[in-house]
Formats: sequence, structure tokens, C-alpha cells
Amino acid sequence: MHMQSIDNSIIEKAAGGDISAFEEIYKTFSSMVYTLAYGVTQNRMDAEEATQDVFVRIYRSLKDFRFGSSFSTWIYRIAMNTAINVYHKNTKRRNSSIPYDEAGDLIPAVPHASKDEIEKQEATAQVDTLLKALSPEHRTCIVLREIEGLEYSQMAEVLAIPINTVRSRLKRAREALVAYCRKEGIHHGL
Repeated sequence: MHMQSIDNSIIEKAAGGDISAFEEIYKTFSSMVYTLAYGVTQNRMDAEEATQDVFVRIYRSLKDFRFGSSFSTWIYRIAMNTAINVYHKNTKRRNSSIPYDEAGDLIPAVPHASKDEIEKQEATAQVDTLLKALSPEHRTCIVLREIEGLEYSQMAEVLAIPINTVRSRLKRAREALVAYCRKEGIHHGL
């Protein structure tokens, strides 16, 4: 899988204030940003908040983008940092207030769902449970690699860390998942 891309002329138009060009950026990257934000936060409301924050930051910072790295790498970096910040901020808030009802995060049952749809929902719920067992930093690595399909070199660029650090974080994340699966008695294919 390759990172999303967009023509530089659209970026330049959006940086100059062209709203339709900015909408094109939003359409191209919003799904990827939400997927990454959800992977990090494991909460739909937090992922929506992070996605909104990401595009506000992109809108305000477009004029500063210098085309030194790829645009998608720049967006991944903003999305990852924003999602981690939203996760920490909202986790702190939830832990200091009334117990938070995460029922809104459960996948709603689809009436008359087929066996395949039910199995897909169950698999998604299991992936979410496994990701919640990781730190946001390890979650980010797993999401970038396993869900977004980035290569190690792309991950190193997005995370702004050496490729060997990417490999070791991914290894630690996978080890943590295996340990969690063993502890919970979950059969895994890791």
C-alpha cells in the first residue's frame, strides 16, 4: 500500500486560500487521518475530535509546508501527534471525572446482519481490544504498519525516528500483543 498523494498545485492553491482545493485535501486524506486517530485513541469521539483538530492545524499551517518531505508524511505526522495528544488529554479528563461510558465505541449490531458481517464486526472488536492493550506510541506503530500498510522507511519518516527504532518499537508492540493474548487466553495469528 502506498501513502495517499495529491498534486502539488492543489496544495499551493489551498495554501493561497482556495477553499475548494482545501476540500480536495480533506477528501483525499480524511479517511486515513480518522483511521490513524481511531487506531491511536480507540474511541470514536476522540478520533473525530482529533480528525477535526488535524484539519484545522493543516489549514492554519499549509502556508508553512515547504515540500521538503512528502505531503502525506507531513499529514501523517500531524495526525499521529494530534491523536496522541487528544488521547492523553481525554484519558486524563475521563480518569478525573465521572466514569466514562464507552458504549458509544461498541460496534452497533446490524439488524438481520449476515454471518460474514457479524464475523467482520467480531474481528473488528477483537482488533480494537488488542490495540487498547498497547500504549498510544505502540498503537501508532501497529496502525501505521498493519492497518495503513506503510513500509518501515515511510514509518521512520512519519515518526521522525531512525528505521531501527521503528523496527524495535514494532517488535515491542508485537511482543506486548502476544503477551496480552497469552494472558487473556486469546488465540492469535501474530
